[in-house]
Amino acid sequence: MQMCDGQIYFIFMSVHICFVFFNNFALFDKSNMQNLTNVSVNGTSNKSLSVIIKVCVVVPLFCIFSFCIVVMLHIFASHRQFLDTSRYILFASMLISDTLHVMFSVLLFLLVMAQVKISLGLCFPLLFITSATFKNTPFILATMSLERYVAIFYPLQRPVAWCSDRIWIIILVLWLLSSMFPIIEYSIGQHYHAANTFSTHVLCQLPTVNSLPIQTLFRTAVNVLCFAVVAIIIIFTYVRILLETRKMRQDKVSVSKATHTVLLHGFQLLLCMLAFTMPITEMLIVIIVDWLPDYIAFLNYCCFVLIPRFLSPLIYGFRDQSLRSYIGKTILCCSSKVECSVRGQIKDNFFPS
Repeated sequence: MQMCDGQIYFIFMSVHICFVFFNNFALFDKSNMQNLTNVSVNGTSNKSLSVIIKVCVVVPLFCIFSFCIVVMLHIFASHRQFLDTSRYILFASMLISDTLHVMFSVLLFLLVMAQVKISLGLCFPLLFITSATFKNTPFILATMSLERYVAIFYPLQRPVAWCSDRIWIIILVLWLLSSMFPIIEYSIGQHYHAANTFSTHVLCQLPTVNSLPIQTLFRTAVNVLCFAVVAIIIIFTYVRILLETRKMRQDKVSVSKATHTVLLHGFQLLLCMLAFTMPITEMLIVIIVDWLPDYIAFLNYCCFVLIPRFLSPLIYGFRDQSLRSYIGKTILCCSSKVECSVRGQIKDNFFPS
């Protein structure tokens, strides 16, 4: 069958139009893919830069905090007079608690920033330590206030449990008490899980792991109750010591120091309680500034978790006169040793024997 010229021309034009159409579509699709690639690359680079900035803020703060804590713990371990005083033993226990809390919270922060998913079997111990140490510090603050109260009102008939060689019993009870609440919170969630999920890999965050409403309610109620009881104890001891200061005519200096110490414990407790303001600050920041949720969470983590935990032991340690003098001597000794070692290395490098 022969085709006329009009039919041939129509087929030719149809093929040509289809070729042009698909060619332009391919170019358009390629340009779109390039644009999407550029957008994704820019988004990834911005996210990577944000993660680097966050890590560069948190890690140096943690290093400075760790150096100060190591210096104070070294002073406690190398000077016997501090281990013979109940107040310093409690303070050393608080240093250990805050160090564990900051260490594991920074570890969890780095894991979340790197989007590293770990198994629940490894995540639960990390969250357990951070939760237990979070509650343990206020308990130790209340115990330190009670220790000042006992020292003022019962100087000659101090109970055996408050002596320096028995104070570890109270410290052990505080650790057991603070460890009990995370276990109960986890046990509540286990009743709602039919299968064993320890092999599941998740981002290790408390809202992700203990996500049930009943667990959140239990955690909030326990935190509010614990901090309220500790606040009542500190206020009670402060008022009682303040009233005793007005009655006593002699030894007012020691009573006044005890009053200031209890007031400082109240300030330390206030720093710890700043963590409860995180939901309120998140709402205010969202209203005032249009920030991403990651930025708001990081700001809250630094301002209301890390920095208060940094300041609380450092303020108390540098305020104590005897401890402050040893801290200065230890830092000078460490700096002189580092300077001597650096000079020795420079001498060996430039003037080899």
